[in-house]
Amino acid sequence: MSGATRSHNVIVLNIAQELRSHRRGGTCEVFANDMRVEVNPTGLYTYPDVVVVCGEPQFKDTQEDTLLNPTVIMEVLSKSTASYDRGEKFEHYGSLPTLTDYLLIAQDRAAVEQRTRTEQGWQLAFHYGLEAVVPLPSIGCELRLSDVYDRIQFADPKAARGSFRIV
Repeated sequence: MSGATRSHNVIVLNIAQELRSHRRGGTCEVFANDMRVEVNPTGLYTYPDVVVVCGEPQFKDTQEDTLLNPTVIMEVLSKSTASYDRGEKFEHYGSLPTLTDYLLIAQDRAAVEQRTRTEQGWQLAFHYGLEAVVPLPSIGCELRLSDVYDRIQFADPKAARGSFRIV
């Protein structure tokens, strides 16, 4: 998808910057916007907003433009893609054996939906408010919503309030 909003772009860059600073010197790499991911089991090709791969990245070919083994995928929601991102796209992503976390980040309020792979299946958690923190143990860091939404002005002041997690 092209033509993202200012908020979308700021959020993506904020996340990528925070993850890169947490992972500096580690075994994970962070990519934003233009790293294509192939969901080999289903044949879907997609360009996540942010993708993290830990360990040795595996690519489809020597061009290294199609990642096969993402660890974490993040999508910033828009009105036109939210249903697809929550539903069908997650069904595709969920078939990737290397994927540990799938995050959906709202633009209009401080809210992140997190799907985490467990031994029992996928666990869904909701993180709300600028004081909330998203744990990402699979990549050895936490993502603070205050950092994700840095420089974002919400139309509704209530959109930034609270700090809680629902699992």
